[in-house]
Amino acid sequence: MKPTMRKPVGIFAILGIITIWAVIVASFSSVIGNWHIAVQSVIYCIAGIVWIAPMRPLMIWMETGRWRA
Repeated sequence: MKPTMRKPVGIFAILGIITIWAVIVASFSSVIGNWHIAVQSVIYCIAGIVWIAPMRPLMIWMETGRWRA
C-alpha cells in the first residue's frame, strides 16, 4: 500500500480548526469576562467541547478517504 497525504493534511486541518476556534473564543473574552463567573464557566465549557464536532468527519476522512462512515 502506498502512503497517502490524507493524514498530514488532516493534522494541519485539525491544527487550523483549533487555532481559528481559539481566536474566535478569545475575541469574545472581553465581553464574556464581564459576566458572572458561573456563566463564564458554562460558556467556556461549551466552547471547549463544540470544536470537537467538525473533527469526526475529518477523522473519518483521514482514515478511510470518505467523509461518511
